[in-house]
Amino acid sequence: MGAAPRGRGTPGRRGAGMALREDVLRMDARWAQIRSGAARAAPAEAEALLTELIGALREPARTDPECAARLGLRLGDLAARRFAGGDRAGALAAVEEGLRYGGQAAGHAPEYARWYARGLINQGVWLAWPLSDEVRLPRHPLGPRAGSGPSAMERAAGERALDLTRAAVEVWAALDQRDPVNRRGLAQAKVFLGDRLAELGSAEEAVAWAVDAEGGFRHLLRAAPGAEEAQEAEEALDHIGRQLELRLRFLSFDSLVSLRARGLLPEPLLPQAVVAARIQGVAEPEIAGGLRLDAEQVRTMLEVTPWQAVWRFEVRGPDGLWNVQGHPWHGRTEVRNGTAEDIGNELIRGFTASADCPGEGAPWRLLLWWHEEGDPAGARFRAAGGPDTAPEGTADTPS
Repeated sequence: MGAAPRGRGTPGRRGAGMALREDVLRMDARWAQIRSGAARAAPAEAEALLTELIGALREPARTDPECAARLGLRLGDLAARRFAGGDRAGALAAVEEGLRYGGQAAGHAPEYARWYARGLINQGVWLAWPLSDEVRLPRHPLGPRAGSGPSAMERAAGERALDLTRAAVEVWAALDQRDPVNRRGLAQAKVFLGDRLAELGSAEEAVAWAVDAEGGFRHLLRAAPGAEEAQEAEEALDHIGRQLELRLRFLSFDSLVSLRARGLLPEPLLPQAVVAARIQGVAEPEIAGGLRLDAEQVRTMLEVTPWQAVWRFEVRGPDGLWNVQGHPWHGRTEVRNGTAEDIGNELIRGFTASADCPGEGAPWRLLLWWHEEGDPAGARFRAAGGPDTAPEGTADTPS
């Protein structure tokens, strides 16, 4: 009996490969439904399906761009699950592997490039996680300082996160910007880039990128999108606005002047910028000149824009620990047109004249912040008194 004609009888290798690919893509579609909530699965069943899917995608991903892109996505899903479970190291290993496949596929279709860019951003977020606090604000907004700042390992991870996020911005920027999906992705990537810069203490550049992102979202809002897209843009703008207000608190006057000259200090932020400069002790005429405002504008902004001075006196006990003093030496007040040094010196006069001051009996110190207590390195005014210390301090200058 002769051999069966080619293409008939038992499927050839190509046919088997196509069948395998179709099976894998059906499995991927099932996982996508579970991931989105469109289909239900018990946690163990979902975990088993994801594990099986990742294994099944590996072989076709070697030569098939779509399978490679989907394998990158699913390794990203695995990373997200590991991170949510507290396994940061496992999450980073999974997303690193996923990005290798995602990068391999990114040049084959815009959708694959989008998936790859989002994976880059996620890896950056997870790498930089220790650099932010529980509400995702930078732990070290002033960057490295004596006795402050991230550890060498944390900073190295933060630098890597910054590089990855810059790469994501480049991927989004290379896509067709006539597509609102790509414009939105680029604006969001710039927000994340600002976050990574803020975590490393690069406050001026963090503000610059946030302002750039804000412009992108405003453009999307003006393009008359649907209700859902408009809501997303408005939420993003609210988030960016809050971030900008916070970041201005860590800018030196020179940085404020630089941003204004570059067109990166929007009009709504000018009152905050004027207050920030005044807190640092910059005189009104210098503020007006540096920020390109007239004297009357500066005076009005200072009169109508208060800031919260928050202070804490501490006295060192016999055990060497600093003990926080009670009210009124631990408190806050609203200030208008006053510098941190003005408020600090007034507090010192009151403290040293009170029975609570240990005099030469023990060291004491004052820390004064703008808006809220935090790291001593972020205090806008610091002073110390007692044995072997000078009673007066000077206003601290942000980075």
